[in-house]
Amino acid sequence: MPRSASVTRTTRETDIRVSWDLDRSAPSSIATGIGFFDHMLEALAKHSGTTLAVSCKGDLHIDGHHTSEDVGLAMGQALRQALGDRAGIERFGHIACPLDEALVEAAIDISGRPWLTYALDLPAAMLGGWDAELPREFFAGLSGEARLCLHLHQRAGVNSHHIIEAAFKATARALRQAIAITGEGIPSTKGMLA
Repeated sequence: MPRSASVTRTTRETDIRVSWDLDRSAPSSIATGIGFFDHMLEALAKHSGTTLAVSCKGDLHIDGHHTSEDVGLAMGQALRQALGDRAGIERFGHIACPLDEALVEAAIDISGRPWLTYALDLPAAMLGGWDAELPREFFAGLSGEARLCLHLHQRAGVNSHHIIEAAFKATARALRQAIAITGEGIPSTKGMLA
């Protein structure tokens, strides 16, 4: 059964369409209106071995907050739907990803219980045209709606671009491990992941 989902989220602040195919790696189509954010989502798709399409028209004349948070929410919904009952998945993923002087560790548990630990220290206020406060909002939306536990810990780094890129790539690689089909049945002694 294909593991893919499409989600539409429309509010007075954003109009978002997300499609996520977990079992096919192909070039992604990302357009949020924020160049650096697009670059990070492309890295997430590439390094997770998935195909992602994101289209967002947001109230960028105000700032990037609603776009960042709502894209995370929509992607989290798509991921949750694509995973279905989560039967056969590895469930856990863990990796430390370096990017030059930066090193970020990501650990994921697709547990059905949302949690985000975000321990990144970004020296810069802006990443291109993306406010350095907003990656946290994206990851909070993603982990909350996907109902997964995500820990991001910065182990080294002084360049904000490198730190955030390492965080997205680490999340992608940990996700790649966690969504892999490696068995049968629900990977929980409870018999369910919810």
